[in-house]
Amino acid sequence: MSERKPVYSLSISGRMTLELHSLNNEGGEGNQTMTRTVTLVDTEGGIHKVNAISGDMFKHIQAEHFYRLAREQGLPLCAGCQTFRSDRILGDSEFINGLPAKDEEAVTALLQHCALDDAEGTLIAKGARSVPRKSVAEFSWVVGLPDKVRTESYFHVRYAQERGGEGEEAQTQPIFHRPASSGIYAAVATFELARIGFNDISQTCAITEEERLRRYQTFLESVLYTFIEPNGAMRGTQNPHIVAFDGVITVSHAVLPAPTISPLGEGYQEQVRQVAQALDPTGELLKVYPFANMAEFATTMRQIITTTCPYQLFTKNENGG
Repeated sequence: MSERKPVYSLSISGRMTLELHSLNNEGGEGNQTMTRTVTLVDTEGGIHKVNAISGDMFKHIQAEHFYRLAREQGLPLCAGCQTFRSDRILGDSEFINGLPAKDEEAVTALLQHCALDDAEGTLIAKGARSVPRKSVAEFSWVVGLPDKVRTESYFHVRYAQERGGEGEEAQTQPIFHRPASSGIYAAVATFELARIGFNDISQTCAITEEERLRRYQTFLESVLYTFIEPNGAMRGTQNPHIVAFDGVITVSHAVLPAPTISPLGEGYQEQVRQVAQALDPTGELLKVYPFANMAEFATTMRQIITTTCPYQLFTKNENGG
């Protein structure tokens, strides 16, 4: 542990080129599936409607990768998270029924009980009582650059082997329309890695340093997998082509923010570098790692996983670690 360099936070700012995907849809109207769009305002006040993938979707992708890795590596999971239930800790009746009276003790028990709730956040709700655990991860909307993304609707026919019948079955070949989007998308994500295992109320750590390192490495691994394999809607027949991914990874080795600049604007990589230099003139506390493709991104993330550890925000460890 002593040989590893502590990390306070890590951020990713990048542009990803996705071809023929349908990762995030709003539902359907008749036989037409509707894709999600958002409104952007450029620096000159121009209005643009662009295709987008919600931050909720990418957060779910990352949480699912973390869940699978946690099960494989034997990290503690509550009863709800063992089956990846959406209510998480609320699905663990034994834990909820034995919840400590004080909020700080409840958070400590949560952190010790479940790695996924620790990293991804949750809300312990019991009657009128609510105890929040803020997520370590923050994902922006992944939005298409104006004039650099297109969505088309494609005609499909469902094959019907049997003919005849009534109602829908009488339509031997029902038709429907599916969207597919292609373009360059801007993504921003920030991860407060020092908060892994950290109780925000008592300002102490609830788990040992060995356990923190295991969760830290598993979490960063899940972040890497999120960009390599983004999950979402219609992957069975519209698994996206990831053509390109370039940007910057910023790592903070002290109580400094790892700066991000939106890739919606040009020159964002240089701006991140200049902001980092302004915050840390010595260049020792903030490191900026540019990457030109997915291979360089994966290589840099692997290096960070194997050579760093979570920063210590606390002076006392309740578990003596």
